[in-house]
Amino acid sequence: MNYIVLDLEWNQCPYGKGRENKKLPFEIIEIGAVKLNEKREIVDSFQQIVKPCVYRKLHFRTKEILDIDVATLEKGMPFAKAAKQFMKWCGSDVKFCTWGCSDLVELQRNLKYYRMINLLKGPVFYYDVQKLFGLFYEGEKTSRSLEYAIDFLCMGKEGEFHRALNDAYYTAEILQKIPEAFVQEHYSIDCYQNPKARGEEIYRVFENYSKYISREFYSKEEAMEDREVTKTKCFLCGQTARKKIRWFSLNPKSHLCLAYCPEHGYFKGKARIKKTDEGKYYVVRTLKQIEEEEADLIRQKKEELRKKRRLKRHSEKAQGEEAGTPVKKTGTKRKKRA
Repeated sequence: MNYIVLDLEWNQCPYGKGRENKKLPFEIIEIGAVKLNEKREIVDSFQQIVKPCVYRKLHFRTKEILDIDVATLEKGMPFAKAAKQFMKWCGSDVKFCTWGCSDLVELQRNLKYYRMINLLKGPVFYYDVQKLFGLFYEGEKTSRSLEYAIDFLCMGKEGEFHRALNDAYYTAEILQKIPEAFVQEHYSIDCYQNPKARGEEIYRVFENYSKYISREFYSKEEAMEDREVTKTKCFLCGQTARKKIRWFSLNPKSHLCLAYCPEHGYFKGKARIKKTDEGKYYVVRTLKQIEEEEADLIRQKKEELRKKRRLKRHSEKAQGEEAGTPVKKTGTKRKKRA
């Protein structure tokens, strides 16, 4: 088994979102990767400039970040050919590693656009080195820049940032500094190719939380009405953790709940609703063991949301009365006594 440390550079529509290709908002223009063996020793590298065909002009942000010009890109290799060469170079028994979660998503989206998604079967289990760095060195999941991590670890800067192969090398060197056992315990799951049916759903248990990735649903409402999605099972003993606060909406994409296991205490449930390119929905639900203090914060959040919604209803009612709109009465009328 080998590790493939991947970094991509991409361009976007130079004329704004209104004119972008919705199926390909980000077009890959450079692939850089480093291969490590089982001992995490660097054994090979891959680099390829990709000739764009969707966005031939560079977006101004791309120009600012990347030291690359249109003339260089025009000499590049078409994506379909570059992708085939890259996947062949990777080999069959590999684990991908990236700085952050974006690269694998965009690789799959570009593959899908060119009808080549079969080259990389998903969901993809991988190692997010950005997350690993935050957890191991700072004690929490952070979104530090690659340059920040290099400075933090007092590593030398031998090449410019924001070029695919250089960034892949930097990422590989950071990975080498994190203990192997820690890396293996904190893998990530990319669900751009999400589960389609119940039999494909994913359930995994980590050190202090569990993760469940659902099948597809036609609507957000259908997803949050599903018993499997809203289930809160203690991942330590397998018993049902009874809900102290039922699932409530933080925003259109995120729901929260508070559950309690008599043996293992409080758990925070979080359900994030994801939308596929085809307009369907699936849920990533995590259940994390928490202390009483964090349970109180969830109670406070629920109460604050309740107050905000009550104030909003009162405000709408008052505005309706000022505008002369009849206010609909609720409830039943009492019968007059005979």
